[in-house]
This record gives sequence, C-alpha cells and structure tokens, in this order.
Amino acid sequence: MTASASPELRAARVLDWACETYRGRIVLACSFGGPAGMVLVDLVARRANGLGVPVYFIDTGLLFPETYALVERVRERYGIDPLPVRSEVTLEAQAAQNGAALWDRDPDRCCAIRKVEPQRAFLAGYSAWITGLRREQTAERAGARPIEWDDRSGGLAKISPLVDWTDADVWNYVVEHDVPYNSLHDTGYPSIGCAPCTRAVRAGEDARAGRWSSFEKTECGLHSKTTAA
Repeated sequence: MTASASPELRAARVLDWACETYRGRIVLACSFGGPAGMVLVDLVARRANGLGVPVYFIDTGLLFPETYALVERVRERYGIDPLPVRSEVTLEAQAAQNGAALWDRDPDRCCAIRKVEPQRAFLAGYSAWITGLRREQTAERAGARPIEWDDRSGGLAKISPLVDWTDADVWNYVVEHDVPYNSLHDTGYPSIGCAPCTRAVRAGEDARAGRWSSFEKTECGLHSKTTAA
C-alpha cells in the first residue's frame, strides 16, 4: 500500500484483509462515543466482505442518554443490532462491595469491573477485534500499529484501520457520508465515556481533558498491553 493512498482506501484495505482472514471470528467494537467508531461502522457496512461482522459496545450502565440514543439511530440507519456487553456485577452490587460511586474514588477499579473484564470475557469467543484507536488520540497510543496482538484479551488480533487518521480525516468522512454521531460532540464533548467521568472541555484544553479530569488517568484499560504484529 502506498503512502499516497487516501485515508479511506488505506482503512478499507486493512478491513478487507481482516474480514477475510478472520471471517466469522471477528467483531467490531464501537463505543458510540467517538466519531471514529461510527466511521468504522459505516465502512464495514459498505463493504461486501464485511457483512455479518457483529458490532458491540461496552454498556457500563453509566453511559449518557445521548450515547444510548445513538445506538438506536445506528439500528435504524444500518439495520444492525449492536450487542451490549455488560459486567456480571450490577451497579448495586458494585456499590455494596466497594462503596458508592467507585468511579469517584478508584476509577481504574471501576473501569476494570465495568469495561475491561466484561470485554475480555466477550472476546474469548472471537479471534480478532476491530477498534477505532488512533495514534493522534493520546501519547500512549502514539506507537499503535494497524495490526497488533492484544495480550490483555488472550492474544487476539487487534485491528485498528484508522490508526493513522487525523481528527480532520475522521470528521471529513463523517460529513462526506452523513454518518450519525453522538450529539454531545456538538456541545463541547470531543471524547465521550461514562457520564460520571466525562465533562465538556474548555477552550484550549486537550480533546481528552474531559475524561477522568480529577485523576492522572487517560486510558480505561481496554487498549493496553498489545504487541506489534
């Protein structure tokens, strides 16, 4: 693949390879928070060899109403039924075991219970997962590759077709193809996670400054411990 290929063509080639290589054993992760996940949903829906790739999201029980509304819009637009992946630990049980509002005291533990552990269990049934991870998002992601091995999820292939896309690339695609996106992006939320741990960003702040803003935390743990393929 030449460096001069368009972002869309580069991403499509990665998707074609992944969907063919792991046919029937690959799944697409979409948070319904960031626009990159929505770009992937649209790209996969447009490709014949991507048909049948399940789409899932981590439903922590703490997502914004706007995020759940986007799930419904995707059902209507693409005719797919995104799979909610949930922790076996209810919010009530989590509070009983760890105290109320664990996210305010130990967000790493909360993310492990509500996100990391449920995803690990879910992905045990697959050989590869497609993510919207991009190098531009955080310093921790700057070295990401299009194809990696996800050690945290048992050595699955982790496919990131948009890894070299810029914010402009993502939004250009959204506009060009009229891709639905989370309405919170229009009200100062460039990065959207769980409601208790996400705020709107202020002028001049980094795009992810609104995530876990009271803590020295930039990742939930879903994208750590990978090895380049």
